[in-house]
Amino acid sequence: MPYRDIPFEEVVMLQKIPYFLSVLGMIGGVFISILFGVDESLFKERINAGLENNSKIQAIQDVEIKKETIKSESEKNWRYYQRYHFHANAVSGLSLALLIFLAFVQAKKSEKFIAGYLISVGGFLYPFVWLFAALYGPQMGRTEAKEAFAIFGYMGGVFFLGVIYALFLAAVKPWKEPLA
Repeated sequence: MPYRDIPFEEVVMLQKIPYFLSVLGMIGGVFISILFGVDESLFKERINAGLENNSKIQAIQDVEIKKETIKSESEKNWRYYQRYHFHANAVSGLSLALLIFLAFVQAKKSEKFIAGYLISVGGFLYPFVWLFAALYGPQMGRTEAKEAFAIFGYMGGVFFLGVIYALFLAAVKPWKEPLA
């Protein structure tokens, strides 16, 4: 069904979804930071419990090497939770700014629709590679967890394509005059 044949109410809702996704991404990033502030030890205890169940780490015979490996892996996995927080907030904020920027570009609705969805869907989903790596990395292994959830990492490429497309539209299309 062509875009112009969709009822007006549905078109308006479809145009709002990228904005909602951008704000929802920011909410996720802020929410996890609130959880950090409330009880950071919950995250660190979860990481340590996962590392205790990691078969590769538990197979290490040398007690000192095992202890150092657990310490190193614990710090790296904690950093993944922080990366989710940083990326969710930053990418979602940039997504929202780009969507507002696109509103001033006089491109076809379908062109802005495509750019907006690439930006918002890619931007919303990309940070989850870090959250899932943080959640499952201690037990699975960091590399294995990132590979298992690589689809979310690829969403960073979808986001990037949306940014490039939005910049292309801004470069070749006229702009609306901002509110005076």
